[in-house]
Amino acid sequence: MKKLIIVAAILFAFKASAQTTTIAAKDADKHLNETVTVTGKIFGSKFFANSNMTLLDVDGFNPNQKLTLMISGTDRPKFKGKPEDDYKGKEVTVTGKIIDFKGKPEIVITDPDQIKVELTDNMVKPGF
Repeated sequence: MKKLIIVAAILFAFKASAQTTTIAAKDADKHLNETVTVTGKIFGSKFFANSNMTLLDVDGFNPNQKLTLMISGTDRPKFKGKPEDDYKGKEVTVTGKIIDFKGKPEIVITDPDQIKVELTDNMVKPGF
């Protein structure tokens, strides 16, 4: 019984440490090198044809965005459609590690599961 309690405590501690912190996009620069979940609106986007890279600006237009989301050319084929069009103007939730790129906070998105479009009151919801 004692071993079972210890194992359960270890598993709980591991699960708790795997959870991410939820922050506002405006606070991204305070969470460098942390894995977080951020919700914000995609204001602007840019696709670079020469490298197939996509940049998404969260909560502001470049260069005043609060956070940049980057999808590399090697990861872009994992996405259906065009991320620069599909997410632009939408409220999204993204989970990833915030890095510093030339003095600006950035999350590198390597998998479509990292970014989700949030339903808002003015969007048509399936089944209604």
